[in-house]
Amino acid sequence: MLEKCLCGGNVRLVSINNRRYLGNKYRLLPFIRSIIDQNCPDMKSLADIFAGTGAVASLFPDRKIITNDLLYSNYQCHLTWFGSQKFSLEKIFDFIDFYNQSEPTEKNYMSENFSNSYFSEAVCRKIGFIREDIEQQFLAKKINLRERAVLITSLLYGMDKIANTCGHYDAWRQDVPFRDSLELRAPDISDTVSNRGNECYNEDANDLAEHIRADLVYIDPPYNSRQYGDAYHVLENVAKWEKPEVFGVGRKMDRGESKSRYCTREAPVAFENLIRNIRARYILVSYNNMAKNGDERSNAKISDDEITSILTEKGQLKIFSESYKAFTTGKSIRPENEERLFLVIVR
Repeated sequence: MLEKCLCGGNVRLVSINNRRYLGNKYRLLPFIRSIIDQNCPDMKSLADIFAGTGAVASLFPDRKIITNDLLYSNYQCHLTWFGSQKFSLEKIFDFIDFYNQSEPTEKNYMSENFSNSYFSEAVCRKIGFIREDIEQQFLAKKINLRERAVLITSLLYGMDKIANTCGHYDAWRQDVPFRDSLELRAPDISDTVSNRGNECYNEDANDLAEHIRADLVYIDPPYNSRQYGDAYHVLENVAKWEKPEVFGVGRKMDRGESKSRYCTREAPVAFENLIRNIRARYILVSYNNMAKNGDERSNAKISDDEITSILTEKGQLKIFSESYKAFTTGKSIRPENEERLFLVIVR
């Protein structure tokens, strides 16, 4: 799809699901939608409190949406796709067209710290130039908070498309030539839709649960010990743009704030506390069946017995399952992998 930019150039569009992301529910969306439609017909508001890319929330553009994620990079994407602030599509196209035509030669934070790792030196210079300009435009009040988020999202999606990785940033691929062209695309959102009433958060889900209310709360927590802050530290670094010191072969920064208890032994206790504090008519939990069937890092942190015991305390429980092939690095895929949906009709 090609849109004519009002400044004379061409800007292509990108959709919400054009991104590589561990645990992405894109292939399971019809399954999830059918379960909600059949069992929660009067649902008028949905809170997705481990929203990731926002794929599930995007199923319901006609309902009130609350999104939340611990990663700031995901939060910026949620502001883009679901935010309620008005924005100028013309302005977005103009900036993206300008960024696509830019060829910066000066070194910057990205080129000094990430050249010839996940990206080439030329691409790193461009990433650093674009991200710095977005921040300066925002500080000068030439773009608002949502326009800033849209431009950051455009940059993150463009980076992810050409990154020299297997889909996450624990390490880069050593023997693969770099792609030397970075193209930003405009997120496919309409400037006529304001999403009035939607809310986007960047908090710990357990803390947030006490302060929000929705007809249905959808819960898709991390399943195993792989921290998302580790897997997407480069995108998180660019989104926050605090320019921290990076270290090690992976060029990682301090990621303490993005650590989730759901990737540790504390997961069952955290889950129990979360469910206890949720205020909703329906609770829908997504959790796959890796249990003890993968490698140690892939093993589920919460057992089926723990999930069912905790949820039945809240109300009537129904369980649904769907076989699928999850997006991983390729080491933990099993043909019989299942995603289960645990639906609670709250008492």
